[in-house]
Amino acid sequence: MPRIPYVPEDIAEPREIVDAVRKRRGGTLLSLDRLLLHSPPLAAGWNAYLGAVRTQLSLEAKPRELAICAVAAFNGAEFEFAHHAPLLLKAGGTQAQVDGLRDLASAAANESLFDADERAVLRLTLEMTRDVAVDEATFRRASAAVGDTRKTVELIATIAAYNMVSRFLVALDLQPG
Repeated sequence: MPRIPYVPEDIAEPREIVDAVRKRRGGTLLSLDRLLLHSPPLAAGWNAYLGAVRTQLSLEAKPRELAICAVAAFNGAEFEFAHHAPLLLKAGGTQAQVDGLRDLASAAANESLFDADERAVLRLTLEMTRDVAVDEATFRRASAAVGDTRKTVELIATIAAYNMVSRFLVALDLQPG
């Protein structure tokens, strides 16, 4: 159990917010949603923002999910990692890559598991998550890896957003299952 109790699974009000969250989740609520719904305005904003990050950006799925899983692994957010590792696999990642993300610093330098573009994404993720500040060379490599300014902005926003998610999950001790 997380540090605060879940709202009931059959929560119905406020209807427009609960319905919007259920719609994005395919008709159900995740345990995460049942924590967020303690604050309906927070749940509404979270649903819209993270929904956009996940489904409306031009950034390709593989670098997005690689960054999300790397953030989750580094921050110890097992709930986040468990939900996104299958998405990384679906986007073309391998099980060896998923496993390698458990040590992000090593993964960011691992030429046998990750190609140069993937390592650039991982290095950016590591620096943003661990240090906040990003080295200029790291920024340039990551920007070149994703291909254009828009995707660079979207990658940085994705890393930042999922650092927020992981910190929320870890603080509330939300675990998978």
